[in-house]
Amino acid sequence: MKMVEKPVIKWLLVLILASSVFFFTNALSAKTQTYIIQMDRSAKPESFNSHLDWYSSKVNSVLTKPDKADDQNQNQDRIIYTYQTAFHGVAAQLTQQEAQLLEQQDSVLSIFPEQKYELHTTRSPLFLGLEPHDSTTANVWSQRLSDHDVIVGVLDTGVWPESQSFNDTGMSPVPRRWRGACETGRGFTKLNCNRKVVGARIFLRGYESATGKFNEKTEYKSPRDQDGHGTHTAATVAGSAVRGANLLGYAYGTARGMAPAARIAAYKVCWMGGCFSSDIMAAVDKAVADGVDVLSISLGGGVSSYYRDSLSIAAFGAMEMGVFVSCSAGNGGPDPVSLTNVSPWITTVGASTMDRDFPAIVKLGNGRSITGVSLYRGRMKLDTKKMYPVVFAGGNSSSPDPSSLCLEGTLNPRKVKGKIVICERGISARVQKGVVVKNAGGVGMILANTASNGEELVADCHLIPAVAVGENEAKLIKHYALSSPRAKATLAFVGTRVGIRPSPVVAAFSSRGPNLLSFEIMKPDLVAPGVNILAAWTGELGPSSLATDRRRVKFNILSGTSMSCPHVSGIAALLKSRHPEWSPAAIKSALMTTAYVHDNTNKPLEDASRAEISTPFDHGAGHINPSKALDPGLVYDIQPQDYLEFLCTQKLTPMQLKVFSNRTCRHTLANAGDLNYPAISVVFVENTNVSVLTVHRTVTNVGPAVSSYHAIVSPFKGAYVKVEPRILKFTKANQKLSYKVTFTTKTRQPEPEFGGLVWKDGVHRVRSPIVVAWGMLI
Repeated sequence: MKMVEKPVIKWLLVLILASSVFFFTNALSAKTQTYIIQMDRSAKPESFNSHLDWYSSKVNSVLTKPDKADDQNQNQDRIIYTYQTAFHGVAAQLTQQEAQLLEQQDSVLSIFPEQKYELHTTRSPLFLGLEPHDSTTANVWSQRLSDHDVIVGVLDTGVWPESQSFNDTGMSPVPRRWRGACETGRGFTKLNCNRKVVGARIFLRGYESATGKFNEKTEYKSPRDQDGHGTHTAATVAGSAVRGANLLGYAYGTARGMAPAARIAAYKVCWMGGCFSSDIMAAVDKAVADGVDVLSISLGGGVSSYYRDSLSIAAFGAMEMGVFVSCSAGNGGPDPVSLTNVSPWITTVGASTMDRDFPAIVKLGNGRSITGVSLYRGRMKLDTKKMYPVVFAGGNSSSPDPSSLCLEGTLNPRKVKGKIVICERGISARVQKGVVVKNAGGVGMILANTASNGEELVADCHLIPAVAVGENEAKLIKHYALSSPRAKATLAFVGTRVGIRPSPVVAAFSSRGPNLLSFEIMKPDLVAPGVNILAAWTGELGPSSLATDRRRVKFNILSGTSMSCPHVSGIAALLKSRHPEWSPAAIKSALMTTAYVHDNTNKPLEDASRAEISTPFDHGAGHINPSKALDPGLVYDIQPQDYLEFLCTQKLTPMQLKVFSNRTCRHTLANAGDLNYPAISVVFVENTNVSVLTVHRTVTNVGPAVSSYHAIVSPFKGAYVKVEPRILKFTKANQKLSYKVTFTTKTRQPEPEFGGLVWKDGVHRVRSPIVVAWGMLI
């Protein structure tokens, strides 16, 4: 064995010591991120004075031990939120190693890494039957004093308090039970809250932790909304009536929210850099503690397992406290299985059109006229008697290229100057494409739908004369531009038209089912107006939301499931005011079982993406029908324990179940399909001999004390369906009666079948959609 000389040993010791210092220092400076830590609240040792002291002790026990006073102070600031109402625990900045150590400790139920959520970005009250068509017709929702006692919490980008939609004239004093606050900051004082906007808070610690120090020069560190999204959704929920509301002359009329006498509490959780789960959790927790009755959440992330979805867990806690939670389904349509917010205790809302449109005409040089939509009203004018050269930078290929999409820097000014440019939808914002055309010297734009958009037309407030057209018309226009060397066109803007048929139609962008987590829980729950919705707007941005847009408006027209969600939230508030004893599940049931599935031509609802009949995977139970929801006759009620029993069928471990509640499983449900949901979905699993499936339901009589309902069920090609009993006789109010539905396979079908079960008593029509599938639904 060769001996090592002493100098070499000396240097090896130096290297080892240096490496040790490096690794120790590196451990202290390892990158931290925000984690949401859920604790078992009931396990707090008596030695701690408060839960916060205990939570802090738990967090501190895994922190890397610093050797500097400055680092010790940083450790003390690791906790950024404490949750104590709808959810129990803290949000803290930890390294990955620290989070792993903490997750192994007793009483730590779960740890979630910070997740970024995105926003799911007039005439709707009249379209929904919330106001009379003329002065001789009774208003179904005539205001009562009880309407003023309902408070809706809106989690969004804040509020523009000066909007007339938040005028509190004639409103009664704020209910004494309200425990909220009006937080102040740049551009927002206590005076910005009133009897309409009763609370306003901000939540940004998670945002700051993820993106760095807050820049108060570019953003309001206050509840003031500079984005516009939150003002729009809040006004849709409960905006006061404003006569003469319009967007540059479009959609002129009276704008009001779904529940114009309800209160609004704004919880600002979304910022320029996004919406972060720790902030959202803190807002839900605080909103429930403040005393909201309804939560409206027009945002979403990806789909995670129930026990890994922080918003789902917080919503469960809110539901346990009697709060109705409405969330947008997402804008991932028409792709299947594109839903977010699919938990059964959340009301998941898709989007549909109304009977109002904003037509615009594309007149081609070959004499053909094509109708599209637009909200353009600007300084640039096109002479409708003159034809302009039209150009398409793409080709005949079905796959788009950057030029056909009119992306930044892709248009050659020499080829588009003085011309109308055809731009395909995709990748960049629709209004941004017009700016690209304008900057390249173009005089107008034809916005062309592709296969993913179908025939759905979404109007935009462009900065250049522009018309959006459907996929089929777009193909004709592109063919004309490519095949005619002297192709020409002009654009004309018609204004506002109502009475559009057919309507409603399911929006192409509205996210679709089935529910990937639990096929037995049909999602979305229902659809509501979400296309071209007029509502209040911020004073900070122009109607296109582009920084270059110098126009300022009081109202704007937006589309998205972000717009449909507050419609449902507001109507839920109305139901809560009329039926304060109803649970969140009872309210959801009333909304779902009274929804309609036929348009104003009395034909089945269509899907805008393919101009075909839509299915419950697209529209859920159907389109919301507020006047019927007021008096549903029967409701399918679900208590918190029932939801836990559903989770007990989802193969969760005891620790995973404890994330939701300290309740224990009683195993009252034979399977997930037995949850007392207002929709029925049965799946005959592949490669099994099971040919018979039975689901059970219980209805509560909320109509006349003495009543009799008989069942009518759709026929199915692949299964026999038997309802037992077929008649339900009630003898008192709030009486509960149960029935079962048995499905027996006669011929396995390659695709799911859709139908419905209706209970009728001569006045009420209580409908549950049915989905029957053989094998996987996707």
